[in-house]
Amino acid sequence: MPVRFERFMSFRYLWGAEGREQGRSFLRFIIYVAVGGVTLGVAALLLALAIVRGFSEEIEEKIVGFGAHIQVSSYVQDEPLDQGASLRRQLREMKGVSGVSPVVEQPALLRYSEDAIDGVVLLGMDRLPSYLEKRVEAGGGAVDGEKGGEPGLVVGREMATRLGLAVGDRVTAFALQQGESGMSIGGQRPRVEQFRIRGIYDTSLQDIDDVYVFSSTAVARELGSLAAPSVSRFNVTVSDPSRIDSLAAQIENRFGFPVSARTVYQQYAGLFAWVDLQQSIIPLVIGVIVIVAAFNIIGTLLMLILEKTREIGILKGLGTSGRTLKRLFLVLGVLIGVVGTSLGAALALTFALLQQQFGLVSLPAEAYYMTTAPIALNPLDFLLVAVVTVFLCGAAAYIPARVAARVEPVKAIRFE
Repeated sequence: MPVRFERFMSFRYLWGAEGREQGRSFLRFIIYVAVGGVTLGVAALLLALAIVRGFSEEIEEKIVGFGAHIQVSSYVQDEPLDQGASLRRQLREMKGVSGVSPVVEQPALLRYSEDAIDGVVLLGMDRLPSYLEKRVEAGGGAVDGEKGGEPGLVVGREMATRLGLAVGDRVTAFALQQGESGMSIGGQRPRVEQFRIRGIYDTSLQDIDDVYVFSSTAVARELGSLAAPSVSRFNVTVSDPSRIDSLAAQIENRFGFPVSARTVYQQYAGLFAWVDLQQSIIPLVIGVIVIVAAFNIIGTLLMLILEKTREIGILKGLGTSGRTLKRLFLVLGVLIGVVGTSLGAALALTFALLQQQFGLVSLPAEAYYMTTAPIALNPLDFLLVAVVTVFLCGAAAYIPARVAARVEPVKAIRFE
């Protein structure tokens, strides 16, 4: 029998034509439930993959934007790199290195008023990282201050809110020193510097916004009594992020002790481990929903066969082979998968684009490090989910197809 017969009958069952003609709305209902289950499962899985991927990319962008791909410092804690200029030049010459920025790090006590005092980590840099420059909410990102005036300071939103700071306010920084009993101002003449707030940034990473403030390298050296060209570390960015580990190893092998090269994944291992956990668990859980929806087709087609037993018997009595009937229900299972997957993909894509444009789903920044659910669409995800889902739907239709193929014509025609 021509294949077009199987397609014709499959489409009639899929769109509920048989149910409308015979007044059996239940047939349409179970078919639509099967399609709807696949649709929701596919949409949920694609959105989960897009959100998890977006979350991973957003976290990595924030961390790398703040601390670079590799941080080159001394193995000895709190010891500066004395040969700063020479080391910087040699790092720049290494293949795969796209940028090298000197950083002077100095713990300090920041005072705005008698009731507004807090510990900070002052980072002296030639300029703010480009990532932070884009996230300066108030003022500007200049860290060198006005010529002849007080040096500028850029602080995080969390700290500005807690201390009541605004752009233009004057603050005082007291350098902290490591002593036997911990950090203290120390000394008869503590190192003090006056700053003017030039900008306020917001990364939604509380561990950064609440701790780090930025000024120029010259001011940070002066506050920490560090002679030029010594620096605390170098932030190294690479042209190919996949080579971070190998490049860090090359740096340590080339320069030896006391130079240490730590990748961003080593520095924030706990955070990236949490992200990896989300990437593995969430798609797995949603994937189970897709599998359940696909195998729900077994029950749907078995009920359809039960309703169509007499019709199947008549078809077999007219000469339709069991193989043809098997193909008919296999095609129907695949059609349910194709339609459900198409609708699910369209639904997921629509919601993803709306989320990217309007940020419909908001998140608590203190828990997720961002204010809205991030979306990162990948065509490969859509292709893989579509292929697997349609295959599962076709596989789920195999058992009902075998049942339909084994129906005996005489008994089926008498079936009520």
